[in-house]
Amino acid sequence: MRVWQPGSHLSMQRGAQVEDWSWRRTARRVSTLARLAGRYKLRSTLAIASLLAATLVGLAPPYLAKLALDEGVSEGDLATLAVIVALFAAAGALSLATSAAQTYFTGWTGERILADLRNKLFRHLQRLSLGYYERNRAGVIISRLTNDVDALDQLVTDGVTTLIQNTLILVGSAIILFVLDWRLALATITVLPLMALATAAFRIYSSRAYRAVRERLGLVTATLAEDIAGIRVVQSFTRESANERHFREVNAHYRDANHRTVVTNGLYFPFVDFLASAATAIVLGYGGYLYFDGSVSAGTLLAFLLYLSNFFDPVQQLSQLYNTFLAAVAALDKIMDVLDEEPDVVDRPGARDLPRIEGDVRFDGVRFGYGEGAEVLHGIDLDVPAGTTVALVGHTGAGKSTIAKLLARFYEPRAGRITIDDVDLPDVTQESLRRQLGVVPQEGFLFAGTVHDNIAFGRPGATRAEVVDAAGTVGAHDFILRLEEGYETDLQERGGRLSLGQRQLIAFARALLADPRILVLDEATSSVDIGTERRIEHALRHLLADRTAFIIAHRLSTIRDADLIVVLEHGRIVEQGPHAELMARRGLYTALYGDWAAEVA
Repeated sequence: MRVWQPGSHLSMQRGAQVEDWSWRRTARRVSTLARLAGRYKLRSTLAIASLLAATLVGLAPPYLAKLALDEGVSEGDLATLAVIVALFAAAGALSLATSAAQTYFTGWTGERILADLRNKLFRHLQRLSLGYYERNRAGVIISRLTNDVDALDQLVTDGVTTLIQNTLILVGSAIILFVLDWRLALATITVLPLMALATAAFRIYSSRAYRAVRERLGLVTATLAEDIAGIRVVQSFTRESANERHFREVNAHYRDANHRTVVTNGLYFPFVDFLASAATAIVLGYGGYLYFDGSVSAGTLLAFLLYLSNFFDPVQQLSQLYNTFLAAVAALDKIMDVLDEEPDVVDRPGARDLPRIEGDVRFDGVRFGYGEGAEVLHGIDLDVPAGTTVALVGHTGAGKSTIAKLLARFYEPRAGRITIDDVDLPDVTQESLRRQLGVVPQEGFLFAGTVHDNIAFGRPGATRAEVVDAAGTVGAHDFILRLEEGYETDLQERGGRLSLGQRQLIAFARALLADPRILVLDEATSSVDIGTERRIEHALRHLLADRTAFIIAHRLSTIRDADLIVVLEHGRIVEQGPHAELMARRGLYTALYGDWAAEVA
């Protein structure tokens, strides 16, 4: 009698949900690859046709060997033997042709599927919001595009064909074994229960091991990417030894995960070989007895042994493929996790393009917090008329950069609204908004490429004259001409050949050439020296003229010249007004200004 226990029904429900989720996950994996392969239906069909032909041809030689021995050699019939030998040669030639065709069509299709998957993944990453990149390490994201896509290589190029071909050979060989002699076939399958148990255990342990391998490999890539990107900081703080120890630890975890797969393979595959040898011994012993008893011919016994090899070889191949399958599935799951990510900020249905704006910006009761975290902006009310230069000041963490991110719509506020020219930001497309908004960050990011390409980044169609004019306006033209190849100088990754100040001047030129209606300078002058700052002060006048600007800065000259200074503390606006008015109030701004003046002194 079964006793009902509290929670047993719930456990069954959870088990059913997990199973249902697993099946849905598997269906999604298959459909993802199927959609990618759907673009190449003709070559996929040719690959399958040549695969079937190669499989059928591969099953013929053992039976031809039986005929050659029983009807040619044993009967002394040279003519029959000659015909069978000719059929052997024809089967070999046909196998060569079909295998070559199958390899070509499968490889061609597989490589294009991988290339399409990389493009799909990269295109999706471009759509994701800034928050995704702030939550995830760059190296892990890179690993999805490189290591994880590469892990699918063997599966899509020859794994599918190996699965189909070996399954057909396994089933075909089993059927032929029973047709040749059912008694020997029944004697052979006595080893199958042991093989089934070993295979089930292998699947369980391998699945866990290969999933751990994918996770550890992502951490290795992420650690490498961070260490290489921050090598200047590493060397400045003499952290080489500490970083080496950290990488050694991460690499050891990756090694251990790989070692578990090696141990699992090292136990399983030799056991399959042992079972194959045991089955062969059974056939030789029992088959020899039947031969001496006259119940089976020598040709049948030879064919049986050959087909027996055809039976166990696919088991080995399929088990090895399972390793590939596990690695590929673990990688595909990681890729699908990225593809399942949705942008934090999406355009509303029917969102329209933002027409050319004047630049009147209003924050009305804006509240915001990152993710599920605590609120960092508490009811921001701010009215910025078009053409106004606003300086956002306050201690670190006061919310200055957050305001800039909300204005660029990298995030959505939890409450309140932000308008430009009385138009709600969610009512317009992100692309049309950002076309009229320029951001110059604290450290001007430069891409690998020429100086010209970096300045023209926001306007790829800009002429050389327009690029030179923008560079001259911000005071970058002279130092650019002193570079090896002037505007055609290759800056390499992140512009590492230039000083911080030079990189920032190019970033200013890039912003000026893009001609945004609203400009955000996020500590844009903090990385330049006083001399360089003075050279770009006149550039700022050109850059800020006739456009709305939000400047996050602590340089005295930048702050004093602003039309409006907004003082933030703990996510709230505590003071706002021009410099002279705020100094007269002797509030928080006066204290901050005194601190900055002391630093300059």
